[in-house]
Amino acid sequence: MELRSPGLSMEARDGVPALPGEADEYESLPEGASPLTHMMAGAVAGILEHTVMYPVDSVKTRMQSLQPDPKAQYRGVMEALKRMIRSEGLMTPLRGINVTMLGAGPAHAMYFACYEKMKTTIGGLINHVGNSHVANGVAGSLATVLHDAVMNPAEVVKQRMQMYNSPYRSMLHCIRTISRTEGAGAFYRSYSTQLFMNIPFQAIHFITYEFTQEQLNPQRQYHPSSHIVSGAIAGAVAAAATTPLDVCKTLLNTQENMALSSVNISGHLSGMANAIRTVYQIGGVAGYFKGVQARVIYQMPSTAIAWSVYEFFKYFLSRNRH
Repeated sequence: MELRSPGLSMEARDGVPALPGEADEYESLPEGASPLTHMMAGAVAGILEHTVMYPVDSVKTRMQSLQPDPKAQYRGVMEALKRMIRSEGLMTPLRGINVTMLGAGPAHAMYFACYEKMKTTIGGLINHVGNSHVANGVAGSLATVLHDAVMNPAEVVKQRMQMYNSPYRSMLHCIRTISRTEGAGAFYRSYSTQLFMNIPFQAIHFITYEFTQEQLNPQRQYHPSSHIVSGAIAGAVAAAATTPLDVCKTLLNTQENMALSSVNISGHLSGMANAIRTVYQIGGVAGYFKGVQARVIYQMPSTAIAWSVYEFFKYFLSRNRH
């Protein structure tokens, strides 16, 4: 499919300059795309976002461990990947990817559909003409509540399977074991923490993305380079800002035995306040930033992929309705 509008240049319309290395103009993004279009585009974007960079996500989970096994202490992302593959097998960085794929599709379908709807609705309620950072931030926060309701159980299973020496043979074995030994509530033990982290993450993410789009793509056309760059910047800024909360979420999801034992916690750790206090007891201020490098490295391409794929499918599906 030819995405470019033939014979037009970026400078030929409204004086908007092309991004470096791009001379042709892309057709405008569709107005009024249906919720089904947003859901389909969001589902594809979500699955690709979570799977393409999944090995780095596995490294991030391990690097956020507060009391890691000596065999699972890593200096950097690439070193971690090499050691995981060499000592534990080629497929180790992909453990838990199946549950992530099952959760990411429906979670992101609702996420993007809710965001697009609420962004327009809230913008109208506050009588804001054009792009509104307030509307974008609130819409992103509301979309996160739906997304995390679906994704949180998948995150629990995924992170337990990613840990070093994970006792779980498969996704189903992990689900059954957690249900039997900890109860169904274990799948939502970190939900409030996840929201506490993801609401500011998504608010920063959407505001940064939309702001960067204003600078790079003010005509809001389908413009792949601008979506990739805006997504990467938004992911990096949001990831760095919310790393302390992500460390707390990982602790609640994994219930890291060695870490909890070191501060004489028996049973299961629950609650955001307890997680924040425990991380500080074990690692001090530096503990809140464990894995920040891996988190930023993961989020930059992940959000770039999500936005570029989402904008493409939104454009493609809307265009082909006619």
